[in-house]
Amino acid sequence: MKIIDLSKPIQYNKTDPWFMKVKIKHKPHKKAGLLLRILGLPKRLFPKDFKGWADDTIKKMGVHSTTHIDAPWHYSPTVNGEKAKTIDEIPLDWCYGNGIVIDMKHKQDFDPITSSDIKTFLEKEKLSIESGMIVLIKTGRDIYNGTKDFPDKGTGMSAEATEWLINQGIKVMGIDSWGWDLPLKYLIKKAKETNNSELFWEAHLVGQKKEYCHMEQLVNLDALPYTGFKVAVFPLKIVGASAAPARVVAMID
Repeated sequence: MKIIDLSKPIQYNKTDPWFMKVKIKHKPHKKAGLLLRILGLPKRLFPKDFKGWADDTIKKMGVHSTTHIDAPWHYSPTVNGEKAKTIDEIPLDWCYGNGIVIDMKHKQDFDPITSSDIKTFLEKEKLSIESGMIVLIKTGRDIYNGTKDFPDKGTGMSAEATEWLINQGIKVMGIDSWGWDLPLKYLIKKAKETNNSELFWEAHLVGQKKEYCHMEQLVNLDALPYTGFKVAVFPLKIVGASAAPARVVAMID
């Protein structure tokens, strides 16, 4: 079996915008030796060649800062009038299944992905979407991951394309862009220019009426075939959270 990592590294990157910054403190082995002495173990009783243990503290990391999966709670407090699921409430069987890559690398920045785009791709490649699949939207914008331009470049999903996928029985989908919608600054700009209150965050807000989860900031989708693999995307079990970092992997027999 070949396992392909679809998750970005979790590390400090000075070019990340402030809202994506990750800060981790790495504690050297010798710190543990000092702690043991404080706790009462004399140095003469340390195991032979004992150097202590390394430890690390995540000092700052938002749940949306790196490769992650959003829960329905992120989009809205309710789905069709019922309380939306937080990340710890997502059924784990949503998080493992057959994968399919939808290649949208030809889409220009700020040109939304439509259901027609997806259907055209499926017809051309003689593929079909089956209920329970995990759908991965490949835009190629992971090349900007780690740069200051990452949040502001790329295509994104339209509301009607998102709803179309949900109607095919898809509960989990993901993208290699910074976000699921078109870039946030662009959406704000266009909403103000057109005075259109339906434009902003339209794909996310499908979750107000239809339950689904999506992943953002995937990487390495070019390493996958279009089909013939499994996807696992198990989030950290953060109680009450809107999202969680996940180690997303694809498995090919």
